[in-house]
Amino acid sequence: MEVERRLAELGITLPKVPEPAGNYVHAVQTGNLVFLSGKGPLNPDGTVPIGKVGRDVTTAEAYQHARSVGLTLLAVLKEHLGDLDRVRRVVKVFGMVNAAPDFGEHPAVINGCSDLFVEVFGDRGRHARSAVGMGSLPHGITVEIEAIVEVE
Repeated sequence: MEVERRLAELGITLPKVPEPAGNYVHAVQTGNLVFLSGKGPLNPDGTVPIGKVGRDVTTAEAYQHARSVGLTLLAVLKEHLGDLDRVRRVVKVFGMVNAAPDFGEHPAVINGCSDLFVEVFGDRGRHARSAVGMGSLPHGITVEIEAIVEVE
């Protein structure tokens, strides 16, 4: 219950896990690794943020979008594991930014998710990462993030 207490201290309530948007599953576990499917952001009012970061959306706004994706990834992980205390380490995060051609602050955007994982898991949340720009993302969403997590 350590992670649950930490979430409560941070005032974080995990969102409802969405239905898969196709013929896939949210999480696949092989051995002690859980591969989390890519997820997109949600605004606090439940709408989906869309647009090109660096043109329609600021870096600060997209940071919050990446944080919201991190919350969804945590919700998926909790649903899959039953207990977030089973997380030994966040191993890898792959963050994609729907970026304007001249945008170059991809890492600052994906920090929204990375910072959340460190807030929740401490050093166990520090991970390897890629933060890249994309010409487009599904339905025009601003960010998509997937993760690999080591579990007990």
